[in-house]
Amino acid sequence: MKETAEVVIIGGGCMGTSVAYNLTRLGIKDIVLVEREQLLGMGSTGRNAGGVRHQFSNEANVKLSIESIRLFEHFSEEVGYEIDFRQDGYLFLISNENDLGDFRNSIEMQRRHGVGVDLLTPVEAQRLARGLEVDGVLAATFCAADGIVDPNGVTIGFGKAAQRSGAQICRETEVTSVKTDTGRVKSVQTSQGLISTPIVVNAAGPFVRDIGRMAGIELPVLPYRRHIFITEPLRPDSNAPSSKIMVIDFETTFYFHREGAGMLFGMSDKDEPSSYNTTVSWELLEKITRTAVKRLPALADAGIAHAWAGLYEVTPDAMPIIGKTPIDGLYVIGGFSGHGFQHSPAAGRVLAETIVFGRADNFDASPFSLDRFSLGSISIETNVV
Repeated sequence: MKETAEVVIIGGGCMGTSVAYNLTRLGIKDIVLVEREQLLGMGSTGRNAGGVRHQFSNEANVKLSIESIRLFEHFSEEVGYEIDFRQDGYLFLISNENDLGDFRNSIEMQRRHGVGVDLLTPVEAQRLARGLEVDGVLAATFCAADGIVDPNGVTIGFGKAAQRSGAQICRETEVTSVKTDTGRVKSVQTSQGLISTPIVVNAAGPFVRDIGRMAGIELPVLPYRRHIFITEPLRPDSNAPSSKIMVIDFETTFYFHREGAGMLFGMSDKDEPSSYNTTVSWELLEKITRTAVKRLPALADAGIAHAWAGLYEVTPDAMPIIGKTPIDGLYVIGGFSGHGFQHSPAAGRVLAETIVFGRADNFDASPFSLDRFSLGSISIETNVV
C-alpha cells in the first residue's frame, strides 16, 4: 500500500468506487481506496434489492435518478463492464388520500423533467402485475424506465475502471483513525499503515458517522436494519408476476419483485431502533408475511430459500450528504436512506467535481450539503421504503 496519495477514499461500496472512477476521469489518479472487507460491495451495496427508480418526491433526487439510470443504460460503453439491468418498471400502490395527493404533485414534477410516469387505476395496476390483490388501493403510479440492476456488477465495474486508470484498491484494510491538524486533513491510519493525504472521502455507508467522529465531526446519519427474503422456486402455475416489475405497497412499505424462479420481498419495521445488527429476524418474517399474502397471495405457500439483513444509512430528512465538511479536505458521501446504490453514478460524479472544481457542473447540490441541518434548510424526501 502506498504511503502517500492525493485522495484516500474510505469504503469500497458503490459510492466509494463511483467517486474513484469519476475522479480518474477528471485526471486525479493518485487514489487509494480502502475497504475493510475481503471484497468490494460486501456491506450495504451487496445487501440491497437492486432497485432503481425515478419516482422520488424531491426534485434533487429525481435529477440524480435521471443521470444515474442513463448511465446504467449505457454502462458497458461508458464504464467498460457488462451489468445486468432490467427495466420492467416500478409500481407504487397508494391507499391513503393524503399520499395520493403527494404522489400527484410528484408526478407533475417528474414529468416536468421528462420522466414518463403514469397514474393508474387499481385494475390497471393488476394488469401489470399478475396475481396482485388491490383491496384498499386507491390508485397506483408506474414508470416503465425504472428497474432492477445488479449492485455487484456496478461496483466491480466502477472499481475495475478506476484501477485501469491508476487508482489503488486495498481490501481487508481497516481505517483506525483520521488525523487532522489546524482544521484540515493530514493522514489516514489503517491496519496496513499510515497514508499521508490532503483529501479524504468518507464513503463508509452506515459507518460514515463513525469515520466522521475519527476526524472530530458529527454526521447526522444512523444505521437501521432492513431485511430481504427470497422464496424457493414458485410452482409454474403460480399466480405471480413473471417480469421483474418492482411492486411497492407504499402505506406498509412491503415490496416484491421476481428473482429467478422465486420472489424477492421485504418490508421495513418502523418500530425497530437504530443499530448495526445484521442478523435475520425470523419474527419479523411472520409480520411481513401477514401483509405479503394480502397483496400477493401466491406467497402464502412459498418457502424461504435465502434471507439476509443489511443497513440503511438514514439522515433526519432522508436526503444524502454529498460534499465538504467543516474539516478542510474531508468530504462525505452518505446518508442515502435506502436509495444510495441507484444514485451512485450521479452522486459520485457530483462529489468528484466538487472536490476538483469546488462545485458540480450543471447540478445544484445544495440540497445535499451538510450545513443544511444547521441552517434549517432541509427538504424532506418522502418516497422512502
